[in-house]
Amino acid sequence: MSTVRKSLAYTFAEGYLATVLQVIGTFFIARLLTPAETGVWAVAAVFAAIASTMRDFGVAEYLIQEKVLTNDKLRAALAVNMMVSWTMALILLAGSGPVGAFYRDAGVTSVIRVQAINFILIPFGAVTYAYFRRKLNYRPFFWASVIGNVVSLGVAVSLATAGFGYMSLAWSSLAGVVVSLLVAMVARPKDLPRMPGLKGVRDVLRSGTHLTGIYVFGQIGKSAPELIIGRVLGVAPVAFFSRANGLNELFNRTVLRAAIPVCLPYFAQEARDGKDMRDGYLQGVSYLTVIGWPCFVFLAAMAYPVIRILYGLQWLESVAMAQILCIVAAVEVLYLLAKEVLIARGDAKTGNYLQVVSQCARMIGLLAVIPFGLAGACWGLLGAALVGAVCAHNALHARIGLTPAQVFKTCRTSFMITLVSTTPAVLWAVFGPIDESSYVYVLAVCTATCGTLWLMSLKLLAHPLWAELQSLGARMRAREPRAQG
Repeated sequence: MSTVRKSLAYTFAEGYLATVLQVIGTFFIARLLTPAETGVWAVAAVFAAIASTMRDFGVAEYLIQEKVLTNDKLRAALAVNMMVSWTMALILLAGSGPVGAFYRDAGVTSVIRVQAINFILIPFGAVTYAYFRRKLNYRPFFWASVIGNVVSLGVAVSLATAGFGYMSLAWSSLAGVVVSLLVAMVARPKDLPRMPGLKGVRDVLRSGTHLTGIYVFGQIGKSAPELIIGRVLGVAPVAFFSRANGLNELFNRTVLRAAIPVCLPYFAQEARDGKDMRDGYLQGVSYLTVIGWPCFVFLAAMAYPVIRILYGLQWLESVAMAQILCIVAAVEVLYLLAKEVLIARGDAKTGNYLQVVSQCARMIGLLAVIPFGLAGACWGLLGAALVGAVCAHNALHARIGLTPAQVFKTCRTSFMITLVSTTPAVLWAVFGPIDESSYVYVLAVCTATCGTLWLMSLKLLAHPLWAELQSLGARMRAREPRAQG
């Protein structure tokens, strides 16, 4: 467990630093680029994200869950990753023109072509990072993320200031990939194979078929709003939706980005040891909900001041959408770890089926209500989230025996903590004025008040996270004398 805690420490530190840099970058970019320019980037990024899930082809998950990892398997994984990634690069280059024509914007074509370069470079570091994940060694990820985000931020702001528009974001993305590759080359273990091989490729491909389906369908469902809104309403509305969804991304970057990469290796280790996976899953749900639910309720209540500060006046149309999307995220957080449990058990086929059903519901929900505009799209996503939660629970009940009573018991304390800690923000949002003269003051007061109540509630209600925070504090205090010496 100490290894897991150390991994989480690195990933949480990386997540928070990345979020700080993202907030700084967003503050400037939102004021340097117009909604139309931001929308061009958002639409193009969707296609790169979908191609990225296919690019990995489940190689990382294969290496993590494989019981006995040999050099032949590592070489085969590298071969598959290179083959698929370079194929995706060619597809992006070939499809960039038609995609730009479909969305009636040549800028989409230009951005996709730059992003295709990423797929040529990524394989040279992907297997190395998967190997580190298997070993629960997240130190290289930390440095790659910190240095990469600093470089990307500098490139994006510099080019946007110089008038490069949406292309500033495309070139900053490429700069981040280059940094990640350089860190992987420096941190790479000496005994890790450097050349691809064909022996064992069939096993990697067999595993990747179902694993890729899980992530591809998941990414398509995640990207469906941008794809559909961009075609039906135009690229500028995509930007408003993206900004609204950006509030949830704060949680994703600080918590999920840190927790999810550690959860899969942890669950896989539990499965290899023959342990009951319900305990680990419910503990993960307990931690995610006690952080996620207060975060989403707070962001929904404080959507106006947060968007006003982060993005500026031109993005206030996103406030109402952000509030609905926070409800969507609060529903989804309950079963975010479902696919990690299924993959760790070697049941990628069920995970694939779950993603197909959930993401089909997501697209149906969008298509049904998109005629009602951006707000309708958000309500459609809420309906899809409820369907997805039911499907995920049914899958977990069938595979690990999870019951509704267990989920309810696990989340009961999280609900109470959410209720207590977010009440001041909710009351102010409902009854108190939040306008141009008060939004900074309101956000500052509510952040301090709700944060204090959250910590007090963790302690008084004896949530397991409080014990973890105490343990972390004790370890930090124990190091102080040595650091001073």
